[in-house]
Amino acid sequence: MSVIAVSTAAPGNDAAPVFHLEHEHEHPESASTMLGFWIYLMSDCLIFAILFATFGVLGGNYAAGPGPKDLFDLNLVALNTTMLLLSSITYGFAVLSMQQSRTSATLIWLAVTGLFGIGFVGVELHEFAHMIHEGATPQRSAFLSSFFALVGTHGLHVTCGLVWMTTLMVQVGMHGLVEANRRRLMCLSMFWHFLDVVWIGVFTFVYLMGMLR
Repeated sequence: MSVIAVSTAAPGNDAAPVFHLEHEHEHPESASTMLGFWIYLMSDCLIFAILFATFGVLGGNYAAGPGPKDLFDLNLVALNTTMLLLSSITYGFAVLSMQQSRTSATLIWLAVTGLFGIGFVGVELHEFAHMIHEGATPQRSAFLSSFFALVGTHGLHVTCGLVWMTTLMVQVGMHGLVEANRRRLMCLSMFWHFLDVVWIGVFTFVYLMGMLR
């Protein structure tokens, strides 16, 4: 599209002319939001990459303290992993319901997703409490410091996602599936699935490989 610069200065006026664009191309409302959120996710990727690298370097330094085989309960971790993966599926159903403009179904699937997320955080807190009760605190060894930093950061992200999800459920209940809420639900969808992918890395790299050391 051709753009014409038009001066608004009056004839004979010594003031500097002011130019404006007579024809400006449209800026879709959602474009900048989605781009900004992708940039945020990339920054989160860097954070987790640093935490994974830190655990890779320090994960074998037990300082004569407990190691993965002494602390990890793979059955409990597998249950936790299942709940988070199921929450990803239920969020997918919420998005499908949103695309069909079914407000009630969207809220129901979001609630189910939230319950799975709460269960995940609850099990993780139980694991942390048990480890601390056994004396396996973050300052006990480099392994435990890097473990709590990585897994705790992921758990904090899930908790923030649950707060965001609750807020969106209130907004959808009050205003329905308006365009702004649809955009927010899609951003949360990317965030939630991103956390699932990160957790698969945690489960494999921290728990499974840790038990093989």
